[in-house]
Amino acid sequence: MGIHTQPARLLPGSLIAALLALGAAGPALGDDDDHNDEYDDYHEHGERHVGRWVEPGEDVRPVSNAAYAEECGACHMAYQPGLLPGAAWQRIMAPDALMDHYGDDASLSDDVRRELAGYLTTHGAELSRKSRARAFGVGDSGSGTLPRITATRYFRNEHHEIPSRMVEGNPDVGSFSNCNACHQGAGDGVYNEHRVRIPGYGRWDD
Repeated sequence: MGIHTQPARLLPGSLIAALLALGAAGPALGDDDDHNDEYDDYHEHGERHVGRWVEPGEDVRPVSNAAYAEECGACHMAYQPGLLPGAAWQRIMAPDALMDHYGDDASLSDDVRRELAGYLTTHGAELSRKSRARAFGVGDSGSGTLPRITATRYFRNEHHEIPSRMVEGNPDVGSFSNCNACHQGAGDGVYNEHRVRIPGYGRWDD
């Protein structure tokens, strides 16, 4: 006994045209929804998709402690904890070290100092999930009295090709420690080279 099938029925031309129109519109509507969501969503690889372009996400976790942002940001950029390992932050935040904080007196009350030290050490480079942040925790942080971000192996490797005249000899920058003068996303923890603009020289891309 064979399998009986119903004869195919032809659809009216007007219905076919309507279905084709819906098929063309469907993906377009879906793309609009996805496109809007992309502006808000950071993906697991630290990238944000904007339309068809990929925008770099954060390289180190942004500062999330208001007291630290206020106390340290009053004198210089509030460096993200992920730019140094926890042990380096402990040395920097010691009471005696704050009394001579790279040439300045940055003494704090015991309560504030303990809060900031706790925040920095528990969010240090070696504890970060960001690969660029972890790179700052490899090797030493300089042979001076206090650790320096600019003395880390990773920082030196990334900046060694930049002529000193563009930075230290540049009145709009002044020092390699003035990160946000050149890194447009530094305050948000974005240090991707594609967002580097050296004042007076423009984009730098090695």
